[in-house]
Parts: sequence; C-alpha cells; structure tokens
Amino acid sequence: MNVFTRTTAVAAGLGLLLSAAACGSGEEGGGGTGPLAGTTVTVGSKDFDEQLVLGQITKLALENAGASVKDETNLGGTNAARAALTSGQIDVYWEYTGTAWISFFQQTEPIADPAEQWTKVAEKDLADNKLVWMNPAGFNNTYGLAYSQAAAERLGNPTKISDLGTNPAAVTLCVESEFSTRDDGLPGLQKKYGFEIPAANVTVLDTGIVYTSTDKQDPCDFGEVFTTDGRIKALNLVVLADDKSFFPLYNAAPVFRSEYYDANTAALKEIFDPIATALTQDVMTELNKQVSVDGARPEQVAKQWLQEKSLL
Repeated sequence: MNVFTRTTAVAAGLGLLLSAAACGSGEEGGGGTGPLAGTTVTVGSKDFDEQLVLGQITKLALENAGASVKDETNLGGTNAARAALTSGQIDVYWEYTGTAWISFFQQTEPIADPAEQWTKVAEKDLADNKLVWMNPAGFNNTYGLAYSQAAAERLGNPTKISDLGTNPAAVTLCVESEFSTRDDGLPGLQKKYGFEIPAANVTVLDTGIVYTSTDKQDPCDFGEVFTTDGRIKALNLVVLADDKSFFPLYNAAPVFRSEYYDANTAALKEIFDPIATALTQDVMTELNKQVSVDGARPEQVAKQWLQEKSLL
C-alpha cells in the first residue's frame, strides 16, 4: 500500500492493530564494534516498497555501527507503524512530515515550506510524544499528475498543472477512488487551480492500473501518481509541476523514540544525516524502481546503495 493510505481508521485496540500487522524477520543482527556497540534497537517500517527500502537502509546502517538490531519492518500501514513506535514495540521508522501534520496532528492546512513543516512536526512530536524527528531526506513523496512522454507533442508539451486549465474539457484523467473525493485530491486541486475537468472525463481505477492506463493513454492522457514511485521512471512518465503548491509536502525522516536517540545522539547524527542528504528525489525514485519494477529485494537494494555511497 502506498504512503497515501493516510486516513485509514485506527483499528480497535492496540493489541489488535499490532497483532494483525505483518512483520519483518524478527531476527536480531549486528552487535559488532562501532559507536553503537552494546546497544539494542528495533527497526520498523510500513508495508510498501519505499518504506521497506528505508527500513533496510536503517537496519544495515545501525548494524554497521555496532548495534544489535531487531528487524520488525513491514508492519503494515501508517497506523500500525505509528502505534508500534509510540507503544515502544519499535524504536525507529521513517515517517512523512505531511502524514504527521495532517493525519496525526489533525491540521487541515498544509505548510508550503518544507523546513517549516518539518520544524513544526518535530517540535510537536517531541513535546507531545517524546519522539525525535531527525533531519529529513530531500525527496517528497506527494501526489502528482503525470502523462506519457510519448504523448507530449499531441498534448502540447504541458509542464505544469496550470496548463490543464487552458482547455479542461479536453483533459482525460485517471485517479484512485480516494483522490477523487479528498480535499487534498481532485476536488481541492480544481478549486485551487480554478478549472474543472468534466466528470465524464475522470476514470477511477486501482493504483497500479492508473500508471499503466496513463502509459497506454487509454482511457486517460493524465494520471494521478505518487512522485517517488518507480513506475514513473520505468514508464517514462512526465510529472507536471505543482505550480500553485497545492499538494502537501511528504518529506521522510527517521523518527526515533527519545530514549534511544538521547543516549546515542552523536552517533545517530553521524549515521543518518549523510543518508538523508543522499536520498534525493531521483535517488529514491530509482531505488523504488529497482524493487517495484525490476523485482529486486529491498535489503539487496538498500545494501548496494549504501555501499555505493560509502555509507556502509
């Protein structure tokens, strides 16, 4: 499931939520020499490709620093991962600033500046929940609208969402069911940009079918995408610029329980700040592609990337 399963209802009871979630291996590895030698840490993640890669990057980096690491990646959706962190079942997973701001903290207005949004989220989560948000990565896994490069000339080579407003009656769009009704989806987007695509031109499909339908230009020329999805690169899709900054920002950051972070602050910053800096939009999209399109295992992708960047 993608990161945008953000509004799923919280399961009744923490025990039910956690027991229903699929977990990682549960095995403990590492425990060698390094600045984290003698410490034990449990790593979690959500259950979609990007999160699985981030979880394995975290596991390998902590093991490399000498920590004994328990793998509890692939916990399930947002609510399962968040509950595992706040309850102490895990010590760290990567979360998205927009998810915290909108879903956890119930803020209806996204913050357009990524640094400001991270600061507000970090301050509130530390004060309310004793959770530490480390520096965020440069990638932003938010909504986008895309089209096939093969159709560029026929469509007039649009570059930004505003371009669709020149003739919205001619626009055909494929979306997920949730995007078709959300305030931060199609209704809000059309209000923000001041145009309306005819309802007959909007087709609601499952997530994966949106990508393939957009690639085939049947039944739509444009499709709703998630901006770090590997299928964008694999299918040679062009993402329109959100020139009115409508979509919320979803920058990912490692979020630690303060007990572990406070005891190991210097070592964790030395490990994760370079990782966050290296995870650009293009890099995360490529890593996702290697899993979702090429079929590589998340742990293989994570290890190879860390080694290539001399981070392991």
